[in-house]
Amino acid sequence: MEYKVSGTKVVVRLNKGDEIISSLYNLMEELNISCASVSGIGATDDATIGIYKASNKKYVKYDLKEDMEITSLVGNLTRQNGAPYLHLHINLAGFNGVYGGHLNRAVISVTAEIIVDVIDLKVDRKMDEEIGINLMVL
Repeated sequence: MEYKVSGTKVVVRLNKGDEIISSLYNLMEELNISCASVSGIGATDDATIGIYKASNKKYVKYDLKEDMEITSLVGNLTRQNGAPYLHLHINLAGFNGVYGGHLNRAVISVTAEIIVDVIDLKVDRKMDEEIGINLMVL
């Protein structure tokens, strides 16, 4: 991972073999980011995405292993009890179809270009037992 900072923006390049989630966790720690929005594009051939099933309050995960373009990576970076918390969604286009959902992991196969827009706020997360997910505490 390489990055440059300009004001509240961080331009990130992930290289072949970098994993998106762990790279952004590291970036949050290195730059002490508490809140930010994320957008990006790139390529992967090894990803896990999830779809939240509200009826049983669990994510159904799908492993994808094929050449895919990351046509959209969006989400936010916050904290929960002081620890980095990422909430990212991804759309992936491959030869066998288009996939989308909650990003659990994705290893970069070529490159990824990500813009992190840091927001000067402290936003925490708290579990909402009724719906089963960690909601932003504003």
